[in-house]
Amino acid sequence: MQMAVSSYDVLRKQARTLENEIDLKLVAFSKIGAGSSISSNNSSGSGGNSNSDTSPLLGEHVFDSLSAEIEQMLDKLSTLNESMSELPATGSAAMHTLQRHREILQGYRQEFNKIYANHTMRIEREELLRGSGLATSSGSPSISGLSRREMYMKESGHLHSASNMVNDQINIAIETRENLHAQRQAFKRLQTRFNDISNRFPLINSLIQRINIKKRRDSLILGAVIGFCVILLLLYAFN
Repeated sequence: MQMAVSSYDVLRKQARTLENEIDLKLVAFSKIGAGSSISSNNSSGSGGNSNSDTSPLLGEHVFDSLSAEIEQMLDKLSTLNESMSELPATGSAAMHTLQRHREILQGYRQEFNKIYANHTMRIEREELLRGSGLATSSGSPSISGLSRREMYMKESGHLHSASNMVNDQINIAIETRENLHAQRQAFKRLQTRFNDISNRFPLINSLIQRINIKKRRDSLILGAVIGFCVILLLLYAFN
């Protein structure tokens, strides 16, 4: 039991440390996601082709590497939470702590998905705007029609990805509600058991009292019989 408690404490400390690291990474991830589109706009507006080509690519590389790193950290945090849940529970406080770690992990995943989706939307929108500008300046009907089709296809893909993300969030909410419902049912069963045990104690006390009364009565009867026999023996001896 002591070993299980120490293992739980070690896993909890690791989870807290990892949560703090993920929090810092998400802040940087959000700044890079918001600043990559700004840097690409500024570089394109400056008129330098080399800056407009290299700066967005560099921002995308940093964004992608940080995205992969955060995903690995989220998976590691999920593994730590599962390891804590597999250990024997040490009380309601431990269950509450584990539930809190799960909620933090879910919040981090939602924040990560939101930042990633917003970044993807900005990049696609900028590409569409640049594509439409090139089509207008060229004046070629075929290129203009091609850019419109690409624009519609990208917008359709964006709507499809947004719909998938909404469905994922709905599924997460449903799973959370089911988990909360299961925990509520478990607490109800525990409360019912405690009530049954508390209701049985008066019956046990009453049974013990009856046994004690019967023992006293038997002792009195046995003492009376022994006394009566002693009196008869004495009378027989003196006569």
